[in-house]
Amino acid sequence: MPKFKLATFNTNSIRARMPIILEWLDREKPDALCLQESKVQDKDFPVKEFEARGYQAAFKGQKSYNGVAIVTKHTMTKVETGLYKTTDEEARFVRAEISQIPIINVYVPQGFAPGTEKFEYKLRWMNDLLVYVKKQFDPGRPLLIAGDFNVAMEARDVFDPVKLKGEVGFHPDEQAIMAKYIEWGLVDVFRKHEPGGGHYTFWDYRIPNGVKRNLGWRIDYILATRPLAERSQRAWIDEAPRLAEKPSDHTFLVAEFGVGL
Repeated sequence: MPKFKLATFNTNSIRARMPIILEWLDREKPDALCLQESKVQDKDFPVKEFEARGYQAAFKGQKSYNGVAIVTKHTMTKVETGLYKTTDEEARFVRAEISQIPIINVYVPQGFAPGTEKFEYKLRWMNDLLVYVKKQFDPGRPLLIAGDFNVAMEARDVFDPVKLKGEVGFHPDEQAIMAKYIEWGLVDVFRKHEPGGGHYTFWDYRIPNGVKRNLGWRIDYILATRPLAERSQRAWIDEAPRLAEKPSDHTFLVAEFGVGL
């Protein structure tokens, strides 16, 4: 049966991480790769490096901050860049359709700290994305949403749930909104295949030997509506790139679906 392989990766600067990204593409050959925090203006996006390997990209960037892209070897249609469709919005949303599968790639605001304007903006953005999804899509039809949500949903998704409870990224207000995505009809594909704790996609640079000690967070997701989730064959976190030279503080999350291309 043909497989559709989707991956997501927060680059924390795409230019700094291109050797890791290109090596991973050569090895894993995904059908689509969602990238976040590219931190480059559109004119500086490394289009040629991807094209040299047969990939095209839909992207939206800004200087030094944010930035999202979908990279694929397949034809993309219905490309949108921007949740609000305003000229001054942050580069956090890109949408495309690949093989009749709508894919949304997001980089949710980090939020800084509860009680701040940045935290309220994060909650607003998450709610606005949910409103968009409900207006545009039917939970009974295929849809994939991937990216860095900057939220760990449950105790098993962080290395110290007692100490971290109530902090940004592990706050009940954020988790309540994430729960609404699930209630609408999205499935956390990784959790469909792996119920256990200790699996993370992000390890803070500031924690000494954080990766080796596995002091991480699971804040990156691949969410699928049930028609796709039911056809998901496996999902995994590839930790190797986080141990590479000059790594991002995130690593690749991958899922495979038994769907035709």
